[in-house]
Amino acid sequence: MTTSVRTISTPYGDARLHTDRSRHPVASLVLGHGAGRGVESADLVALARVLPGLGISVYRIEQPWHVAGKKVASRPEMLDVGTIACVNGIRARTPMVLGGRSAGARVACRLAKQLGAVGCLALSFPLQPPRRSGRPAKSRLPELLGAGVPVFVVQGERDAFGGPDAFPESVELTVVPGADHSLRVPRRAALTQDETHALVVEAVVEWVTARVG
Repeated sequence: MTTSVRTISTPYGDARLHTDRSRHPVASLVLGHGAGRGVESADLVALARVLPGLGISVYRIEQPWHVAGKKVASRPEMLDVGTIACVNGIRARTPMVLGGRSAGARVACRLAKQLGAVGCLALSFPLQPPRRSGRPAKSRLPELLGAGVPVFVVQGERDAFGGPDAFPESVELTVVPGADHSLRVPRRAALTQDETHALVVEAVVEWVTARVG
């Protein structure tokens, strides 16, 4: 996989835009990372590796807090500003799907309509804090339903932030068997980790293609 990396200035420090461009793009998929690992998260890497060969350029946004080596993610409004700056720096003429994993999925839901996206991809959407966190279980469903564009959720069967059954039937969703919030599966799961990533990639390609077709 060949990735180009460009620094993008934001009011809160430098972000990085990791680009895997298709030779003959029909769509652009912009992805934000979560509050844990950055753009090297395995699912984001899998999408960046495979999708350009299928006509979808992939842009991964590395937020300023992560570039600076901080361990705690910035406030939502700062994440939004960083995302807007990076999207404005993308020179693509194809339809755009704005997405991300976990906290990045929340950002995508907040900004998709504003930034002119034709759809929103939510990988491991954090519907509510895990019970073990001790934090009040306030649902983030209004954020998801308020995106203003078609939304596609890819959710692990064992996601501690809200499994597939926690979403209303109106939400378009693909279940990842045996997977947790990071879309990791146990060694004895029905699907291997490679097969799990392949399932995620296939579902995303099918949905994005339908949005721009």
